[in-house]
Amino acid sequence: MKTAPDFWWTPEFSLASTLLAPAGWIYGQVAGRRMLKRPKSRSRLPVICVGNFVVGGAGKTPFAIELAYRLQEDGHRPGFLLRGYGGRLKGPVLVDSELHDAGEVGDEALLLARHGPTIVAADRPSGARLAEGQPIDVIIMDDGFQSPALAKDLALVLVDCATGFGNGRCLPAGPLRAPADRQVLKADCLILVGEGDAAEDAVHLAGRKGLPILHAHLIPQPNDDLSGKKLFAFAGIGRPQKFFGTLKSQGYEVRKTREFPDHHAYSQADIKALLTEAEEGGLQLVTTSKDMARLETSSGELFHWIASSTEVLDVRMEIDDEDRLSGLIKEKLRRRKLTG
Repeated sequence: MKTAPDFWWTPEFSLASTLLAPAGWIYGQVAGRRMLKRPKSRSRLPVICVGNFVVGGAGKTPFAIELAYRLQEDGHRPGFLLRGYGGRLKGPVLVDSELHDAGEVGDEALLLARHGPTIVAADRPSGARLAEGQPIDVIIMDDGFQSPALAKDLALVLVDCATGFGNGRCLPAGPLRAPADRQVLKADCLILVGEGDAAEDAVHLAGRKGLPILHAHLIPQPNDDLSGKKLFAFAGIGRPQKFFGTLKSQGYEVRKTREFPDHHAYSQADIKALLTEAEEGGLQLVTTSKDMARLETSSGELFHWIASSTEVLDVRMEIDDEDRLSGLIKEKLRRRKLTG
């Protein structure tokens, strides 16, 4: 995926968005109708989906990891199911960080595999069937909210309070994956992430449907190796500028930045350029955990070099309303058990 255009995230008039609006309307109608179809398959295990309304990062993977911790504390054995964007394996395959690299299963799968059994599958029902044979009693599905392929027992939808629905249009005119008023019909709970007032439309839609609305925050983890250094930050994620802004908000001195497309497969030319610019400017390289997962599992001396000389700013998701979320999950799991 290419880096999202800036006009997606601003409500102001944009000629590009206006010209693309007819295509966005058609895409939205098709996607919206598909989304409202009956699920094609249901797993023997309960499925909790962590999704969002738009293209781009709202913190789904950190939220899925935190959700797994909460389930483990309640005595459950959660496992992750995802499509594996950026990886070439169609699956279903149980991810093994000793055997697989980001080019095979994607960076998100490698991160999730550190926290529980993780399955990559382009066809989610087949992935769920593989999960049924693993030591898993709850499936956490990272993304897939818009897909009717696999039934969901609970759909938790994240909205970034800084960007909301962007310009409110569907792909390619805007970031929405389908019209928001269609998508909200399939949501069970809205999770507002971060600060800002851009999520007002989402809150309004959720309120009309009577959905519970919870709050969460991405908390940067301290890294003493970044303090007092001049940084060269690079990232190939949905919204690199969000990562750069987080570094600055933590008081780090960011001198230079470089954006790459989401799930970018770094080439040797990319690595050489980053290393050369950092050395010439006396800068410390820093990136995201997703980018590091790609670098660490790539073959070649240059990749080992940049991985060993680059720092990571880790983040974790802090859920403000943990008790409400826990109660909602317990009720859904109880109902699923009663209905079989």
